[in-house]
Amino acid sequence: MISLTSPSWPADWLHPDMGPGVGAVMTTRRWVGAGSTAPYDAFNLGSHVGDRLDDVLANRAALAGLTEAGAVWMQQVHGHDVLRLTAHDAGRVDEPVADGALTTEPGVVCTAMVADCLPVLVAAPDARGVAALHAGWRGLAGAGVMAGRGILETGVAALCEAASVDPVDLRVWLGPCIGPTAFEVGADVLIGFGADPAEPHAHFKPVRGADGVPRWLADLPGLARDRLAVLGVQQVSGGALCTVSDSSRFFSYRRERVTGRQAACIWLLD
Repeated sequence: MISLTSPSWPADWLHPDMGPGVGAVMTTRRWVGAGSTAPYDAFNLGSHVGDRLDDVLANRAALAGLTEAGAVWMQQVHGHDVLRLTAHDAGRVDEPVADGALTTEPGVVCTAMVADCLPVLVAAPDARGVAALHAGWRGLAGAGVMAGRGILETGVAALCEAASVDPVDLRVWLGPCIGPTAFEVGADVLIGFGADPAEPHAHFKPVRGADGVPRWLADLPGLARDRLAVLGVQQVSGGALCTVSDSSRFFSYRRERVTGRQAACIWLLD
C-alpha cells in the first residue's frame, strides 16, 4: 500500500486526516505527466465537461494506481441520493446517478467531483465506513428535493446506519470550494436555505450586484457547518480553501466556465 506521505503523490494534493485505517486525498489540477490539455489542463477527472475521454481515463487510471483501489465516479445532479458501494463496485465503468457514495468495505474509492461545489468527506471511527458527498448549494439546502433535507442529512444518516455509529462519532472534512468572498448569489439561494432576504444572516453578506440588483455573498462551508452541527456532528475540519481565487491549483466553473474537475476521494485501507 502506498503511504500517504510517499513522494509518489503529487506535491500539492491535499491529504486530510480521517483517522486510522482510512485513506483520503483531494486532487488538484496539477500533476506532471497528466493527460488533459487546455482548458482542462492538466489532471481533469470529469468525463462530462468536453475533455477527450482517453485523457480523462488516463488520469483516472493514474489515480487508481496511487490509491491501489478502483474509484466509482458518479453522475452528480445536485440531489441527495447516496450509493452504498462494495468492493465489487471498484472501477465500474458506468457512472450511476447520485451525489454521495459510502462503503464499509476496503478496495473501493468513494469520490466527489467538484469545480466550485463543496466536497465533503466523512469517516466513521475504527474504519467502520467512509463516505464522499457532493454539496452544491442546491444539494446542501435540499432545494427542489426535500425542503431542509439535503445531501448532508441523507449522507450522515446513511453512513451512521451502515457503520452502526452516531453522528457525534463521525469525522468530517470540508474540501476546497467557491469561497465566501466569491460566491455571489440571488435571493433564491437564501430562500432555498430558509433565510429571509430582508433579514441579516450569518452566512449571507449583502452586496450590490453589477446590475444594481441586491445580491449576497454566500458562505458555503459555513452553511455546511451549521447543517452538520444540527445533525450532531462535532468533528469538522477544512473549508478554508477557495477554488475561485487559486487558478494555479484548482479548477473553477465560476471563474472559467469551461474547465476540468478535481475530486475528493476516501477509502478504507486493507
